[in-house]
Amino acid sequence: MKKILAVIMSLSMLLAATACSNDSNSSKSESKSDSQNSGGTSNTGSDEYQLKESASLKVWASQEDQEIVKEMVESFKKKYPDTTWNIEFGVVSEADAKSEVLKDTEAAADVFAFASDQLGELQSAGALYKITKNKDRIIADNIDASINASKVGDDLYAYPSSSDTYFMYYDKKYLSDEDVKSLETILSKNLGGDVVNFSFDMDNGWYNAGFFFAAGAKLFGDDGTDPTKCDFNNEKGLLAAKYLISLANNSKFKLTDDDITKADFADRKLGATISGSWNAEDIKKSLGDDFGVTKLPTVTFEDGTTTNLGSMANFKLIGINSQTKSPMEAMALADYLTSYECQKIRFEKRSFAPTNKELAGDKDALSSNPVVAAAAEQAQYATLQSTIPQMGNFWTPAEAFGAAIVNKEITVDNVQERLDKLVESILSTLT
Repeated sequence: MKKILAVIMSLSMLLAATACSNDSNSSKSESKSDSQNSGGTSNTGSDEYQLKESASLKVWASQEDQEIVKEMVESFKKKYPDTTWNIEFGVVSEADAKSEVLKDTEAAADVFAFASDQLGELQSAGALYKITKNKDRIIADNIDASINASKVGDDLYAYPSSSDTYFMYYDKKYLSDEDVKSLETILSKNLGGDVVNFSFDMDNGWYNAGFFFAAGAKLFGDDGTDPTKCDFNNEKGLLAAKYLISLANNSKFKLTDDDITKADFADRKLGATISGSWNAEDIKKSLGDDFGVTKLPTVTFEDGTTTNLGSMANFKLIGINSQTKSPMEAMALADYLTSYECQKIRFEKRSFAPTNKELAGDKDALSSNPVVAAAAEQAQYATLQSTIPQMGNFWTPAEAFGAAIVNKEITVDNVQERLDKLVESILSTLT
């Protein structure tokens, strides 16, 4: 795609516009010392870390990232050979990081990956170590939206690793490039046998929110930072909910998750699905030359409005446990794991879209990867996942709402009542 750079930059501008607007002073010089956090060495602004002779660290990453993170850690050890490293690995996904860390912060990993929407709750619970070492350089190296998603006020609490949204995979054996532009067209096709036309994880708020965004509903206000606002129960939200009810009752639709999706594509029993870059390798292996990937399709609501499906966008971040006994060493490792070198490895091996400005500006490299290109194209329809603590109230009610639609508990007759209860739960007082 010749315009991939423009699209990537539009992602940056879109997400920055929807992120907190009070970060205009983020590039000011940081003169605070690390002793504010732990009594460690003062921040000199240098890229050199003053490391102990030996250090023990625990690192959490997803199951899919275990191999790649272990390789990166070996490279990190070579970068700092004067320190004897004892690094333990654990399997915790970005989605589960917050709950696992808050179960027992002292026993949690020193360095862990997490989704950006969790930052507010982790920080307010005192679980994140404030990043001061090389703060200015980290801010300068990464796109503004990813930095905004890593901050609370002017303070940096995480290292951006990659940007993330979802898009559509499809099997070209069944659907053409023209077919996948519209969800109505996809559902109208007779794919034969036991092939399902379309699937997605309807009982997952990250995905079902995209239908509400497409209709024009807002989660936590216009910029996603107002914990008192959610209009998923207004006339626009009602359009989205009715569409989901119709979709759930369509025999050509199937509820799915990652494992089911990959199995269905491997068996060639699926036309199209909504998913993200983490499944790219497996799906491509199953479909071969029939591998298709693109932005999400348009949908036509009950009032006749046709619009592109929305999506949530977030960032994969790496944070440091506030209880770490080796803060300087943990910062050095997290800094390396999110460096240009490691972001490039993730892009090449996992199709993760980089936040590093230099990589994000490499239009030739990005255009060579259709998965990243699809994510970039979808980005113009994406809403940045809020990082305010209230976001933690969204997931369980949204999951229950989607599950109730799939189970036929929510119908057109009671949907308004259930939408009202959904919003009430989302806006309820945090516990």
